[in-house]
Amino acid sequence: MSKGVIFFCCSCAILVFTIINLSVGPIISGAVGFDSRIGRWGTANCEYYADEYDKEKDKNRKSDDELKYGEEWNLNECKNKKSMHDMEYTSFIFNAVIGFVCGLLGLLHLLDLKKEFVPKTGLIGLGCGIVGFIFSFIYVVLNGIVYTTYYDETIIKRDSDGVFAEKKTSGYECIYFDSKDNKHALKAKYNDLIQKQYNYDKDLVESYTNGKASGCIHYDILDCNPDGYIEFTTVGGSTCDKLYAPYTQNIGITNKDKSDRFLTTLLLSLFLCLSNIGLAIFGFLLYRTPSEF
Repeated sequence: MSKGVIFFCCSCAILVFTIINLSVGPIISGAVGFDSRIGRWGTANCEYYADEYDKEKDKNRKSDDELKYGEEWNLNECKNKKSMHDMEYTSFIFNAVIGFVCGLLGLLHLLDLKKEFVPKTGLIGLGCGIVGFIFSFIYVVLNGIVYTTYYDETIIKRDSDGVFAEKKTSGYECIYFDSKDNKHALKAKYNDLIQKQYNYDKDLVESYTNGKASGCIHYDILDCNPDGYIEFTTVGGSTCDKLYAPYTQNIGITNKDKSDRFLTTLLLSLFLCLSNIGLAIFGFLLYRTPSEF
């Protein structure tokens, strides 16, 4: 296979992957992009959270963990979500342009048109491939951080049966408890939402209606603090062996769709990184040896 054909294939791959990303992108599609804590991601005022963090840090009234999971968490969440919002549009649009322009130039040369411009086409491919890789890689990093770290709804994290606390001698132990200041560990992140317990599942519906979960549902996740245990008196006794999180996603798969969109664009953006590397390499080779197109 000639270098020109590979150059053209890399361009087409970039265009195809980007068109899919534009169709399923979590922010572009509207699946995410607004939450009650920071508002709209694209216009979030991160300076406010920076001021709040500096204010609390200067007062020196809070422990390191209180700052880490409080004001510092809010600041990082705002920055990461806003950056992902901006980079999703930037990366996808730029890659669409790269794929179209380089693909068109490659096709013209394959049809033996304007062969004298092959060196310039190679330079264009080299530059676009480098920039496209940088944008795609940054988006992959930001997508991964937001996907595995944050959430936009307070959904209690639970196992596949809906359990979030198990009965022990002194009370119910919250199985996802981390520390008294890290309330975020008790909540389901975007990457968790792909699992069945956060979406419609017939067996879970029956379990919550007539099965072992019935009568043992607990709603207040804050009861897990400060030591990771819920007292028996808090839940009205110790008759349940396990406590179950509220099961509200009994008719839809909205959460799975949201998680799928993150994962799909993350994987396709990795392929975009590889395609841009190929475009840059073969663009350079075409610039060096245009006769081998």
